[in-house]
Amino acid sequence: MRLIRFHLPSPVSPLWRALAMAAVLLAAPVQAQRAPAWPDALLPRTQALALVQGLNAEILASRSATATLEKWCREHALAAEPRVVAEVLGGEPVAPSAEQRQRLRADSGEVVRYRRVRLRCGGQVLSEAENWYLPGRLTPEMNHALETGDTPFGRVVAPLEPYRQTFAARLLWSPLPEGWERSPHPAPPCLSAGPLAIPDALFEHRAVLLGRDNRPIAEVHEVYQGGLLAFAPPGPC
Repeated sequence: MRLIRFHLPSPVSPLWRALAMAAVLLAAPVQAQRAPAWPDALLPRTQALALVQGLNAEILASRSATATLEKWCREHALAAEPRVVAEVLGGEPVAPSAEQRQRLRADSGEVVRYRRVRLRCGGQVLSEAENWYLPGRLTPEMNHALETGDTPFGRVVAPLEPYRQTFAARLLWSPLPEGWERSPHPAPPCLSAGPLAIPDALFEHRAVLLGRDNRPIAEVHEVYQGGLLAFAPPGPC
């Protein structure tokens, strides 16, 4: 039997160096996608609270949560392409309650569809949302896009010039503990106890979306996620 010998390139050969460089370049995007850690210190916690509350207020004042999240993604460089897409989640549909039908001004015979999504920008989850919408008040093209694509609801119905009426909003995480300002021995601003644990859920909204004719087209329940802070914290810490 004839033996076939394979010769690996020498570790100092140009070919070996080229292969090593290629491996480094291939690994670089994976490293770049990792969210920077926020230090668990007073200043970063204060900054995180200010950012969360500022975004919360901005969404409350906006006509479109999708547009606000896309602006946030772009301004904080969360992805190479700052475009928000909807990852449609499976599971059994949730029927609207009597109170939801009342808010939607939908009688018992009107069809209400359910859509549950994660809104992503690149690899970051920005929010998880439940949506009860009225297909009879949308165009056939809009219904097709919602049933078959990954476009966020706000972008699909943009031709209807929708606006939001928020009836519930709640902060789910406060980086600063209650009474922190009354501590007799406040910690130095940048004295870190390790990485700050940022939870998945930051704040939530419940809102009704209405078209330019002031008729409701959907009700949403949105839980905004820790991926919104997946960037290097500002400041010296």
